[in-house]
Amino acid sequence: MSHKSPKIAALIADLQGRDLPAHYLGWFACFNRGLFYEAHDVLEELWLADRHGPNGNFYKGLIQLAGAFVHLQKDCPKYPRLRPAAALFTLAEENFRPYPAVHERLDLDHVRALIADWRGRLVTTDFTRNPLTPDNAPKLVLTEDALR
Repeated sequence: MSHKSPKIAALIADLQGRDLPAHYLGWFACFNRGLFYEAHDVLEELWLADRHGPNGNFYKGLIQLAGAFVHLQKDCPKYPRLRPAAALFTLAEENFRPYPAVHERLDLDHVRALIADWRGRLVTTDFTRNPLTPDNAPKLVLTEDALR
């Protein structure tokens, strides 16, 4: 992890030794704090190692989901990012399609509904209003006590 920020490296170190990969748990820690770019960054290493494996598309979908929110966070009139955000929501949804309702302790039915909701917010305003505010950023939790 030498190429990642010291903050990310420290987060991953604190999550080692649990029953799920530290990078996976780190994605949730970052995502739930609204650190969407960092969520993308922390999971990328795990995805690269498994991109052709059984969780490759699952991790890719999580990266794309975080990326959609990066676009919403960085949206500005000069460089609108609402349509790219919607496109990433769609790509994430497609990557989650082969997985069951719950995968790696994540309720994917809930994630799919979240994606539909946020993409719908963009579409209903014809991409003229960013629905993300600091107060309404989404949070995701794992089933069971995944952080033990």
